[in-house]
Amino acid sequence: MTQQLQIEPKAPLPLEGLGEAFKTFFKIGIFTLGGGYAMIPLIEEEVVNRKQWVSKDEMLDLIAIAQSCPGVFAINIATFIGYKLNKTRGAIATTIGTALPSFLIILAIAIFFSQFKDNPYVAAIFRGIRPAVVALIAVPTFRLGQRAKLNWFTIWIPVVSALAIWALGVSPIYIILIAGIAGYLYGKVVAREMEGRWKGDGREKE
Repeated sequence: MTQQLQIEPKAPLPLEGLGEAFKTFFKIGIFTLGGGYAMIPLIEEEVVNRKQWVSKDEMLDLIAIAQSCPGVFAINIATFIGYKLNKTRGAIATTIGTALPSFLIILAIAIFFSQFKDNPYVAAIFRGIRPAVVALIAVPTFRLGQRAKLNWFTIWIPVVSALAIWALGVSPIYIILIAGIAGYLYGKVVAREMEGRWKGDGREKE
């Protein structure tokens, strides 16, 4: 991870701030098409750039945690951000704000689906939305790659992981577990090397 993630809020939002958090994630929930990953650009724009509730590095860490935890990605990341803002109250506000638009829209579709499911205009609208959804998912993928500081020595990790999932049918759960264990072991090795160098430098100075 880019830095030590601070889940605890630095300065909890006041009660009126909880309403602002709810409205922000309600708006994000309304305009999110294509699943949780498509909402990443919207969250970055609102939460990182405009509100500045979390930094870019913290956002990257939150995305990694939300991906690794069970449950819906969009709900996970909203809950983590809300908890950072105002602990339990903030988590409840952002979680409800994210889930409520989808619930209301799906409820309306379920009620009226039989009336417009064969409507050619509705079908045309969805055909137009699909390419845009691909772009919404592709953009945060490239941004995450840039912020993760991928280079020629690490680019093989996402490539091999994607091929393993797509071509070999490997479960993403195994990819997450292997990556987590490998990252932990790599971190331990690097820490030992740094400690050895530090001790070596100290002896040379003496």
